[in-house]
Order: sequence, then C-alpha cells, then structure tokens
Amino acid sequence: MKKGAKTNVIRFLEQRHIPHETLEYEVDESDLSAQHIADLSGMPIDILYKTIVCRGDKTGVLLACIPGHLEVDMKKLAKASHNKKVESVSLKEVLPLTGYIRGGVSPIGCKKDYPLYISEEVRMKEKISISAGARGHQVIVTPDELIQIRQATVCAITKE
Repeated sequence: MKKGAKTNVIRFLEQRHIPHETLEYEVDESDLSAQHIADLSGMPIDILYKTIVCRGDKTGVLLACIPGHLEVDMKKLAKASHNKKVESVSLKEVLPLTGYIRGGVSPIGCKKDYPLYISEEVRMKEKISISAGARGHQVIVTPDELIQIRQATVCAITKE
C-alpha cells in the first residue's frame, strides 16, 4: 500500500465524520509485534491496541482488542463472551474471516461484524491506536468512538 493511501477503515471513519488521526510507519515483515510497531511509530505501547481473531465454542468468531504489551486471557474472554472455551484462530483463517492480513487486522471493517471485546484498560485512555486495516497504517481514535461504532463490550480479558 502506498504512503498516504486510504484504507477501508479510514474511509469508514471519514464517511461517519468520526474524528481520527492517521499514522504510517515502515513495515518490517520479520517483526510484526506490537512492541516493534510502538518502537517504529514512537507511540507508547499501552495505547497501541492489537486485535486478535478468536473463536468461541458456542458463539463462533469474535475479536479481542487489547493493549500491545498485554496478552489475552482466553478463560476471561470465554466467560465474557458466554463461551466455555475460546481459542485464537489459525493464521491461515485470519484473512478469509476478516479480509485482513496478519499485522493489519482492525476491529473496524472486517468481512462480518464479529462481536468485539475490548480490554477494560481502554477506559483509562484518552486515545488509542488501532490498525487501519493494513500493515504500516494505524488510526488513532477515542475509546468511546470505537466502543460506540462497534457496539463493543468492555471487560477484563487480559492476563494479570
């Protein structure tokens, strides 16, 4: 994707007049970790939110959105999503399910509006950064905007 290009996520936000900022950074295919992205972009890791595609045994596919330095607690996510068990989907399923590639999954604009569970730490943030739907592209939004447009559930889903 070329520099300055608009992703579907950016178009979605613009069409709804949702205030946001965009951020681009050089992609290192060998390291797509949140820490590396934070280092490259100069953004604090605790406002850089990553989206993990999961599947519950009862409800099917769902998304977990958590701060970059934390990990999803699958038991907590299962409880919050009314499942007995939740697992992250295999890498080969990410693109067909979401329309996004690994390192570019956004909680906005997936092929289907999968239920979104956001880590409760989001309530303490003024702004958060999420993938704009492509590697090397982030959008910065207020937590309230993301929660509202995605009708997200805010809950305790990270490991202590």
